[in-house]
Amino acid sequence: MSAESTPGPGIPGEPGTNGTRGSTKGRRRKPRSKRRKGLLIAAWTTAGIVVVGGTGAGYVYFKLNGNIKSVDIDSALGTSRPTKVDNGSENILVLGSDSRSGGNKKLGGGADDGSARSDTAMIVHVYKGHKRASVVSIPRDTIIDRPECTDAKGVTHDAATGVMFNSAYSTGGATCAVKTVESVTDIRMDHYLEVDFSGFEKLVDKLGGVQVTTTKDIKDSKSHLDLRAGSHKLDGEQALGLVRTRHGVGDGSDLGRIQLQQAFIKALVDQVKHIGVFSNPKRLYDLADTATKAVTADSKLGSVNSLMSFANGLKGIGSSNMHMVTMPVQYDPANPNRVIVEKSKAQQVWTALRNDRPIPKTATEGNATGEARGVVGSGRE
Repeated sequence: MSAESTPGPGIPGEPGTNGTRGSTKGRRRKPRSKRRKGLLIAAWTTAGIVVVGGTGAGYVYFKLNGNIKSVDIDSALGTSRPTKVDNGSENILVLGSDSRSGGNKKLGGGADDGSARSDTAMIVHVYKGHKRASVVSIPRDTIIDRPECTDAKGVTHDAATGVMFNSAYSTGGATCAVKTVESVTDIRMDHYLEVDFSGFEKLVDKLGGVQVTTTKDIKDSKSHLDLRAGSHKLDGEQALGLVRTRHGVGDGSDLGRIQLQQAFIKALVDQVKHIGVFSNPKRLYDLADTATKAVTADSKLGSVNSLMSFANGLKGIGSSNMHMVTMPVQYDPANPNRVIVEKSKAQQVWTALRNDRPIPKTATEGNATGEARGVVGSGRE
């Protein structure tokens, strides 16, 4: 069974789970679970901010606030966008970027000209009540029609037909990525979060590494990854290699890498819980300082206060009530190194999210998978 066919989030090759919450009586407060502080990349870039920002320390606030980069998505895109559905849900586009300049230059293949690409893309749908979420990964190699878009500097970029999904970001940055996702899904993105890969590496190191167990050898010279089957504590460089590798697992496609990324997220959440980061002020500040330097957000989230409020709204979501899937795709008959959208099944996904409903199992069956099942899981019980 693949991670995408399970009722809850899963590790490739293992069944997912659905979390349940029992009711309580009286005024006794249960200890807050640290696991529920984590929601994908969005969570671990904001979790430290929530606690540190609440201390009222002026220096800490202004220091962290000055770290955050933001982009005004709404002004750049204007009014020609899908209508916001007022049903209590939220949609967040989360991107991992691989700029070839600065600290990222040494972290992998691709152009060496300082350009940037979106190496990872996920739509996080937070359901009404903010107790559960669905996460839809978009393969970067998906062939799509990119709409005309205006970037954050006011430059308009022409529409293009039959191009890779990640060309949207490399062409016009965050605003064109959002415009393209909205064009493909007809769903309004309420927020945007981007994590720089160099910052990702530093974040994992600040956490003291992440424990994973591989059931197969993974070796990829391009991502500098060489892991034997077994248990490993990955440092930042190794973790980055894991979430970026595509040649060392499955059929070498982006789909296999997505399964690794989804599995690593669970291991990351487990690590945050294991080390008790929220009870260690020094580690918490270091993590928040690193996270705010790594993240770019839309202007509505571009401050510590806004990120605090946003993260507080997500604190009820843990790994047991996140459903992770990949956008339904099939291999492109014209080029096996690319994929195309399985339109009828993808429409089931977008309709479900638009109506704030669970993604139907039928939408995730029979799609291209990358054949990377059973490769990696959390190293902790």
